[in-house]
Parts: sequence; structure tokens; C-alpha cells
Amino acid sequence: MKEKVYLQITSGRGPAECCRVVALVLERIVRQAQAKGLKVEMIGREIGPVNRTLLSAIISLQGAASGELVDEWEGTVQWIAQSPYRIYHKRKNWFVGVHSFVLSENQEATERDFRYETLRASGPGGQHVNKTESAVRAVHIPTGMSVVASDQRSQWQNKKLATERLLVKLSSWTMEQAMIQAQENWSNHNHLQRGNPVKVIQEPLI
Repeated sequence: MKEKVYLQITSGRGPAECCRVVALVLERIVRQAQAKGLKVEMIGREIGPVNRTLLSAIISLQGAASGELVDEWEGTVQWIAQSPYRIYHKRKNWFVGVHSFVLSENQEATERDFRYETLRASGPGGQHVNKTESAVRAVHIPTGMSVVASDQRSQWQNKKLATERLLVKLSSWTMEQAMIQAQENWSNHNHLQRGNPVKVIQEPLI
């Protein structure tokens, strides 16, 4: 698989224990990806409520074995462990979601909902200030979500980068909402999704 695959690991706004599982699953996936010779890039992480926890994380994978890795992890991961934060808490099953997406599927259709604005890129002071409007803000009109790209000197390159970042953000938000709903279902003792984890790990949350 030559195209870039994005992998999101999310707690669905679950408790600190789920956020710890996100961090541990992320570590495992990155180690596995590197062992398989994949190119791994950290796209974004949202820090959790406790040290060494993450609400969610997104990485990109590129390489021949990326599809194999995605197939192994995609879905619900169940981690069985005593809570390290609430010693007498009875719950020992913690769930996180792992989902993949690529940006080539609906990119053209999605871009119709985008608005682009140019702005002056910020740079170091004095004579080196970039006086051209090369930075680009991409706005998703239906949701109001926006990102800015100013990494490149070329406005065209920044537009391309902003588009990619906004598409990742939109895909990530959609999956996050699905996982939040799943966590609510689990909290309400709905066992439909709990009964089908793609992976079950039984180790301490340390």
C-alpha cells in the first residue's frame, strides 16, 4: 500500500484508564510499524487528564505492510486491568477505538465545502519578514473548522498542506463522535460492541 494511511486511536472521551490505554496502544502500533519498515509520522495527540495518558492520537503510515498492520488493529481494543488511578474501582475492562482512513476517497467532493483565505506568513523580524501572502487558511464551511498552513514558501504548497490537514481533522472528528457514542453505550451496559473486540490485552496499565 503506497498511499498514506491515517490511523486514529481514541478513548471516545472515556475515563483516565481508557486514555492510558490509548497511550499504550499507540506505543505498540508505532513499535510494530517501525519493525515492519513503515514510515510513521505523528499527526496529532490530545493530552489526557492524567500524566502519560492521551484522549486521542493520529499517526500516518506509509509502506507495503501498512494494510496488514491496519487489519490487525482496526476496531475495538479491550484492555483488561485493575485501575491504577482508582484502587478500589470494580471495573477492569477498558475500551478504545482504532480506525483508519485515507484522504483520496472523497477529497474532491469534500473540497467543494472548503473556503481558502490567504494571509501573510509570520516570520523572523527585520529584513527577513515574509511580505507575501503565502500562508493559507482552509475553512470547512458546514462546520466552521479551520486550519492554517504556513510551512512552505509557495502559496500553492501551503494550500495543498492546509487541505490535507483539514481533511484529516474532519475525518478525525467524525470518528471521535462515533467513539464517544460507543463509550456512552458501554457505560449504559450495552454489550453489542463490547462483545466484538479485535484485540484483547490483559496487562497492567503501567
